Amino acid sequence: MSRSARTIRAALLMALAALAPAGLAAQKLPPLETVPVLDANRYVGRWYEIARFQHSFEKTLVGATAEYALRDDGRISVLNSGFKRTLDGRYTKANAVAWVPDPARPGALKVKFFGLFTSDYLVMGLGEDYDWAVVGNDDREYLWFLARTPTIAPELLERMKAIALAQGYDLSGLYLVPQKER
Repeated sequence: MSRSARTIRAALLMALAALAPAGLAAQKLPPLETVPVLDANRYVGRWYEIARFQHSFEKTLVGATAEYALRDDGRISVLNSGFKRTLDGRYTKANAVAWVPDPARPGALKVKFFGLFTSDYLVMGLGEDYDWAVVGNDDREYLWFLARTPTIAPELLERMKAIALAQGYDLSGLYLVPQKER
């Protein structure tokens, strides 16, 4: 085997070795610990995305917000919106519905988009005044830092990061969402 072939083989083996423990660790992570109390009447309203993991369904959105409102049937209407690529870009929105499937776990909601796609919406951190929230899912693939204002103090951002880290999140992919000032 030539020297360059050995070098390539060694690099591939090192890459696989580095990935294997991460994949195994992700599989062994326990379910997220959600907040023990979530008052839907206080949670509804407008939330600004402060930071998130990027995904195909919102990777081009900036100025992103989520509007929650109580419905007559006890569920929560969801309106996610933002601007394409720039804060002056084309406005886009998506509607969904959320609900609490198990009243014993009020911080563990389900959200359904387009009547087809259902996802976990697990509130793992929440400000005492319902002024900020940290939301994710058990696979640690989704993460949102939300606030009632378009910007937050650096200390709060660090607190939100600490909550996510304590729940087993790798924050290397965290994206700070540009927001318009009010």
